[in-house]
Amino acid sequence: MLGGQGADGTGCSLSGTDAAMDRTLEALYGSGGGDGSGGSGTATGRTGRTGGSQGAASGPRSGGLGGSAPQVARWLGDIRTYFPTSVVQVMQRDAIDRLGLSALLLEPEMLAAVEADVHLVGTLLSLNKAMPETTKNTARAVVRKVVEDLEKRLATRTRATLTGALDRSARIGRPRHRDIDWDRTIRANLKNYLPDHRTVVPERLIGYGRAARGVRKDVLLCVDQSGSMAASVVYASVFGAVLASMRSLATRLIVFDTSVVDLTEELDDPVDVLFGTQLGGGTDINRALAYCQSRITRPADTVVVLISDLYEGGIREEMLGRVAAMKASGVQFVTLLALSDEGAPSYDREHAAALAALGAPAFACTPDLFPEVMAAAIERRQLPIPDMAMHQ
Repeated sequence: MLGGQGADGTGCSLSGTDAAMDRTLEALYGSGGGDGSGGSGTATGRTGRTGGSQGAASGPRSGGLGGSAPQVARWLGDIRTYFPTSVVQVMQRDAIDRLGLSALLLEPEMLAAVEADVHLVGTLLSLNKAMPETTKNTARAVVRKVVEDLEKRLATRTRATLTGALDRSARIGRPRHRDIDWDRTIRANLKNYLPDHRTVVPERLIGYGRAARGVRKDVLLCVDQSGSMAASVVYASVFGAVLASMRSLATRLIVFDTSVVDLTEELDDPVDVLFGTQLGGGTDINRALAYCQSRITRPADTVVVLISDLYEGGIREEMLGRVAAMKASGVQFVTLLALSDEGAPSYDREHAAALAALGAPAFACTPDLFPEVMAAAIERRQLPIPDMAMHQ
């Protein structure tokens, strides 16, 4: 009934709150026309590189929000009154996609009314260069709120998980009994197997020790900042700041499109990192990996995380050659097709298959799984790849 003309032929009439909810839905999904809204046809969703569409409204429809920022701000207030946050965020994204409201996000009153989330941050970052000075402070406040919420959710678990991994990765030759790594100890002493006694003499013990002071591992986050990777850029910036706060890790954040930008100096403030990115444009993974190679000084103690949908615009053979060379030198190489909660991403399957053949499987990763992926990479053990997220 809600959002349908004539209550969708049910013969029922709407009043009060139901009628108000109906009007907010009709303004976005209905056929009221609207002056200059630009909405037409079905909901476009996000297609191509961003992976699939977000669904379509039935029948020919156009929106009725008009081109006025105050009117849109009132509508944003209405939907927050009538719908839960999860629905509000979907409707906001639909309004931006269907009605071409990106320009209105440059208005301070619009930003003040919006329900901030990762997707809105991505939209603001894509508009960063066009944003007037009067709006930038409001935009930064919106972005900072989202970033701080993400840090509260992710930072503590990430630090705890990686601290444990760093401790376990610092193996020693004279461990206490509780610190013995039995798997590696047995492998190292197979030559001492006594067939008559059916046992291995552990002449050499290998164990876990507490990580010594100072940097134990180098981490390079290499992040594709093409438009389709907006959510991944946001999460990578937050995780980059968290990793940079750990003294045992030397963390470097590199973002790229057809050029490469090193944002390591900005890592103390992820908001500065995000406003240092420029979403959109092409992709040159080969050039970005060449820069990463130039920054590697301790291959055996280095983890490179490439976050990209692998739609390469550079030289494919050189890109794959660089990955092979890094792995051969001892670098732990991880490829994430996406770092977000958005579900299965769109990605270049041919390049993903080529990386898998090199022993660098490419898979999508949620923010909640990322600490476990990094811990496994630090400990040089098998990555915890969800079956449905891995390139087959």
